[in-house]
Amino acid sequence: MLEPLRQGLPPLDPAAVSDAASCALPARYEAVGDARRFTRRTLDQWDLGERFDDVCLVVSELVTNALRHALPANTPRLTEQDPPVRLHLMRWTERLVCAVRDPSRESPVARDSDDFSAESGRGLFLVDSFSDGWGWHPMAGTLGGKVVWALFRLQHAGECPHPSD
Repeated sequence: MLEPLRQGLPPLDPAAVSDAASCALPARYEAVGDARRFTRRTLDQWDLGERFDDVCLVVSELVTNALRHALPANTPRLTEQDPPVRLHLMRWTERLVCAVRDPSRESPVARDSDDFSAESGRGLFLVDSFSDGWGWHPMAGTLGGKVVWALFRLQHAGECPHPSD
């Protein structure tokens, strides 16, 4: 399913939202580490530390893509007081969503590559592989840019991760 769901997130019951957190990220690659640390703290607070590896990989890829592709080198960088990229983590009863907002309205594009030893170009393949779904949508109203999101299903306590096992 490498084509992102452009229509936005699948329907989620707003009454089931239990937690949300976000952080602003400056236009520098060190922000990827900041995003990972923010994700670790947030998931630990929500007792979802066991999902950290998959979620952190996806967050890293989404933030890296925003910094690399949504902020070209010749684009003036905004000040630290007005960071151009924002990471949002939202938890519903059975789902976790990681969303990264950036100033570009361009669609994320998964590259076709048979070279699995390449240093770059596989980010959206990783997002697709480690999440339960992903997509993007342009920001509405006066907010420019887009949001790229990834969805993770959460298990209930005591639920078997692989029912067929």
